[in-house]
Amino acid sequence: MSGGIFGVALRRIGVSLPLIFLVSVLVFVVLRLIPSDPIAMSVPPNATRDEIEALRKEMGLTLPIYEQFGIWFGKVISGEFGRSIAFAQPVARLIGQSLPATIELVLLAAIFATIIGLSGGLLMYRLSGGRGEAATDFASTLIMSIPEFLWAIFFILLFGVALNILPFTGRLDANITVDKITGFLLIDTLIQGRFGAFGNALAHMLLPAMALAFGTAPLLMRVLRSSLMEVGNEDYMTMARLRGFPERQILVRHAFKNAFLPTLNLMGVQFSFLFGGTLLVEVIYSYPGLGSLMVQAVANTDLPVIQGVSLVYAVAVLLINLGVDLVALILNPKLRIAK
Repeated sequence: MSGGIFGVALRRIGVSLPLIFLVSVLVFVVLRLIPSDPIAMSVPPNATRDEIEALRKEMGLTLPIYEQFGIWFGKVISGEFGRSIAFAQPVARLIGQSLPATIELVLLAAIFATIIGLSGGLLMYRLSGGRGEAATDFASTLIMSIPEFLWAIFFILLFGVALNILPFTGRLDANITVDKITGFLLIDTLIQGRFGAFGNALAHMLLPAMALAFGTAPLLMRVLRSSLMEVGNEDYMTMARLRGFPERQILVRHAFKNAFLPTLNLMGVQFSFLFGGTLLVEVIYSYPGLGSLMVQAVANTDLPVIQGVSLVYAVAVLLINLGVDLVALILNPKLRIAK
């Protein structure tokens, strides 16, 4: 089994590498076509023309675009993403400081989306054909029609302002400091035995994670419900009912097991979108993650940061899809034979 899965992983990685290269080319070229001058962000207002041209030459902006890309991509391969124009820091350092926060947020959002999506899908299937079917259909459609950033604002107004039970800015309260060990705040607080800080950090993550989860869960609910309805008429389901098994046992042990795989494939796609959803959600909650860094870079026309963060997003999406494919292979041996 491990050999088949390992072979599939190698093939997927082999396919992903050209995709990452093409994404980097696309991002690099598109950014160079934007009618803005990144040099203007890094020179004082009284800089002379000669000083501006010298800085432009130092940054390699006078070279042909293919030479600029070759220099930049060569540095990326060696682990160097260049130097931020606006922050005057290495881009790799900025990404390293912001990425753990976004990973924690996306993982928590994925957990919430999975719980809501799977439990909601099972509930919708159980209520199919009954009085509750219209209500669950309406509720899932309503949730799905509201984008993440509107959920983010709604949660702030309800839980942060009206009820005042959850924080909605930053990663920690201003009076709490945690020594950085891994960069992952939840892990660092546990390592240091700071359980109060752990609870505080988790509380700061709940609202943005729920906003992201509500943008993903409804589609999972509907796909799982449809998959359950498809397998509901299979022969093994009929035989299980004839043998007198309880409907709940049939649903969990037989129907869900076979209906989960299509939902799992969708989860891979949807969880990839979670990274994109962090752009606005992190800004709304003043959450210092990769999305906030990207928005600041765009506002400042900070090309090195935009290029580096875009590449990280592309790699993250490919890794998520690879992970979901491997989980599907583990759960379904038939796929390993097909591969």
